[in-house]
Amino acid sequence: EVQPVESGGGSVQAGGSLTLSCVVDRYNYRSNSIAWFYQRPGKEREGVASITVGGGDTAYADSVKGRFTISQDNVGIRVTVYLHMTDLKPEDTGLYYCAAGRARWAGGRWLAILLSSNYDFWGQGTQVTVSS
Repeated sequence: EVQPVESGGGSVQAGGSLTLSCVVDRYNYRSNSIAWFYQRPGKEREGVASITVGGGDTAYADSVKGRFTISQDNVGIRVTVYLHMTDLKPEDTGLYYCAAGRARWAGGRWLAILLSSNYDFWGQGTQVTVSS
């Protein structure tokens, strides 16, 4: 079974940086998109960034464009996806989840997607806290 495992959360001051990692073992073609979502207390889970495995197409939430970068490193059936976060703001505070699921097929290629219903496998989450 595909099981994402996150790491790298922590506490930083506003303006600081963090890099989250997500390892997905037993990657298969049915889970060709890896994404980061986050959830704040009392709020619904929101998409942050996603990337197609191997293809490298990316998608970002408007609130993180220019500040966050998603990237991947693939070795065999192990996929590692990184979320490099810079210029962090207090509103970035939350529990960050990594998820594996299906990309969107359009225009003859796979496209990254931030729709949570496309993701079947979820990690346990890693906490990011940004203080002002």
